[in-house]
Amino acid sequence: MMRLAPGYSLLFLVIIAWTTPANAASCLPWPLWQSFQHHLVSKDGRVIDFHTSAQHSTSEGQSYAMFMALVDNDQKRFNQLLHWTEHNLAQGSLEAHLPSWQWGRKEDSSWGVIDANSASDADLWIAYSLAEAGRLWHRPRLTSMAKSLAGRILKEESAHLPGLGLMLLPGKQGFSLQPGRWRLNPSYLPPQLLRRMEELQPGTGWQEMLESTVSMLQASGRGFIPDWIIYDAQLGFLPDEAHGAVGSYGAIRTYLWIGMLSPDDPLRLPLLKLMQPMAERVKQLGAPPRSVNTQTGQSTDRGSPGFSAALMPLLNALKRPRELALLQGQAQQILRHPDHYYDQVLALFALGWMEGRYRFGHDGKLQPRWKSPCTENTNHS
Repeated sequence: MMRLAPGYSLLFLVIIAWTTPANAASCLPWPLWQSFQHHLVSKDGRVIDFHTSAQHSTSEGQSYAMFMALVDNDQKRFNQLLHWTEHNLAQGSLEAHLPSWQWGRKEDSSWGVIDANSASDADLWIAYSLAEAGRLWHRPRLTSMAKSLAGRILKEESAHLPGLGLMLLPGKQGFSLQPGRWRLNPSYLPPQLLRRMEELQPGTGWQEMLESTVSMLQASGRGFIPDWIIYDAQLGFLPDEAHGAVGSYGAIRTYLWIGMLSPDDPLRLPLLKLMQPMAERVKQLGAPPRSVNTQTGQSTDRGSPGFSAALMPLLNALKRPRELALLQGQAQQILRHPDHYYDQVLALFALGWMEGRYRFGHDGKLQPRWKSPCTENTNHS
């Protein structure tokens, strides 16, 4: 756990980071990431969601933590997370197997894989983090692993949908509902990651997948993004039959990914324009909505502090300083619940970006703040 100097609190460091220029803030300790590791990551590299009866771990949690370790330039922690993921979720090899999405305490009280199906968003983030770790840390073995995993994602978790093109399915099984109909998840496809995969494996389909993703976002409805959406080869995009036209816990990530797009990405301006209704809703409510009906535009309640954090890059990109200031105050409540896994993840992504700890290039490459000596982390192994 990070030790603070006498009189300094975690809240103090976070407030200093939020009110310091980005290039200077990146030189400060990263209290949210240190807190996340202390409360939610085991010594051997397992990210644990304590708010579930199974105290489960997911490939999603592992993938996000690997990315944060890379942003923090901590190879030791990255290696721990990678090792645990490979040996507990991927049968010992991420090159040979897609990771299972859920691990934890089983009904017979033993520990192991609970659900062997894959989660393609996690697989994409793992492949991305491996590719960028290989490039930034000059570790070709990680690059090779990234290419193998990316190939498996294309082969086992993607499909050519008639009238749309190549699309990432949410997992290996269960998302082809019937002939000509599929269930998709818009938040599983950060455009910057797809751009990086295209550079990693040029001409294999990632660019086509990016184009399909943009079509899906544009068809989602009224500028609000749903958690889940149906694609029908005859009828096009439809509200999901099981979950309805609801945008909530999953969809909040889509606004986050778009808010963090590079200013040089040609998709940035049209996608920001598409997200304007969410910014207007924040202005009306004074906070992010907890849930939005993407067909009617009606919303309910206020979202969690993690929702407020997640929308900060978007409001920053849209130049909405008043709404941004509101959300900054709300996001400080993150510190009151350090064991709330999902809120903490949203905050790590969003506030780490707001503090200038990382950026994405126009080609999707990660641009961490490593040039200043104060950002160097010597935990290498």
